[in-house]
Amino acid sequence: MLRIVKILLILSVAAWALIGALGNVIDWGGTTGAVAAATSMSTFDTVPASARATSNPAVILIGALLITAFKIGVGALCLLGAWRMWDARRGDAADFARAKSLALTGCGVAMFMLFAGWIVIAETWFELWRSPVLLDPVLGSAFRYGGFIAVIALFVGAREE
Repeated sequence: MLRIVKILLILSVAAWALIGALGNVIDWGGTTGAVAAATSMSTFDTVPASARATSNPAVILIGALLITAFKIGVGALCLLGAWRMWDARRGDAADFARAKSLALTGCGVAMFMLFAGWIVIAETWFELWRSPVLLDPVLGSAFRYGGFIAVIALFVGAREE
């Protein structure tokens, strides 16, 4: 039963990523608008770091494409990983452990995307932490998602005796 729970948790990460990617595509204007809000640093008063601000359409497009591509990649890795885990669910511990590698890679890619994209780039480089408008909905969500995905990865990655 524990293996089934692990598979379901990985499927939930896949669902988070693929639903998010679908939302990014369906509401492309909202996606690029969110990236533009972060990169333009327009949601807070001018500070010395404001020299880093950009409204360059290429930067905004690349950011939106990367976010969407990472989510699609995470979803695909987790779906394939869950499939392999399902196939190995009745095998021995070593078989199941090997089957988890793609799923755990998907979780790792998600954590990288959330940390590098939101914490390093948005919060640190573009100082999104200064924005009373975006601080909680954007950075709070990224932290929450990253935390849940990390806990799922630790639980799924735990060795079975």
